[in-house]
Amino acid sequence: MRLRNIAQRVYKGAQLLFQFDVDLEGGTRSPLRVAGVYAPSAPDLASSSEKPIHLSGRDHALEEKSRNLLRQLGATKLAREVRVEWNPRMKSAAGRADYREKLISLNPLLRDHDLASVSRQSGSDIDRTLRHELAHLLAQFRAGRRRIAPHGVEWREACRALDIADEARCHNLPFATKVYAPRFIYRCPNCRQEFPRVRRIRRVIACLACCRKHNGGDFDPRFRIKLISH
Repeated sequence: MRLRNIAQRVYKGAQLLFQFDVDLEGGTRSPLRVAGVYAPSAPDLASSSEKPIHLSGRDHALEEKSRNLLRQLGATKLAREVRVEWNPRMKSAAGRADYREKLISLNPLLRDHDLASVSRQSGSDIDRTLRHELAHLLAQFRAGRRRIAPHGVEWREACRALDIADEARCHNLPFATKVYAPRFIYRCPNCRQEFPRVRRIRRVIACLACCRKHNGGDFDPRFRIKLISH
């Protein structure tokens, strides 16, 4: 029960924060967590007879695929700059998009999972994750310098354009994950909402709900969250 409350507080707090520094990282296809622990719905990779394939570095085939998709949607400039890599340092996240670098990072475990599930005629998780992360880049590209939510309306529109209209914000792949108890508790001085965090916040961050309610969604220093416990 304690782990469940911790996970719920961390997730809720993450949805209500507002960063003053424009965070142009598109987002992360993170694992779906239920009751504070990861709940896989896909087959366990250990049951596969296929030998795992460990990937790293850039994937030029996936880069070309991404460029073709972006060109079809009129994002020619973004298509010229986008890069795709396999990042073996990724653990629980399936993919990550960094708009500053125009970089999509994929977890090599996706390749192992695709091999394990091909006989079950499942869709390609590599393709799905690639489009998910590409939607983050496309959404921010279309928005310009305007600040957007990682999985907001703009991202949803980009998902529809990339033929993944029903895409979920979190994956349910069987990747190992951990839940850490938050060490730092922040509070909004206006609405008193608390934001538990595992790590200390290094940026200027304000309560998103109060910024939206009292300042049209723009950053307002009156609602900057303050550390109350660590």
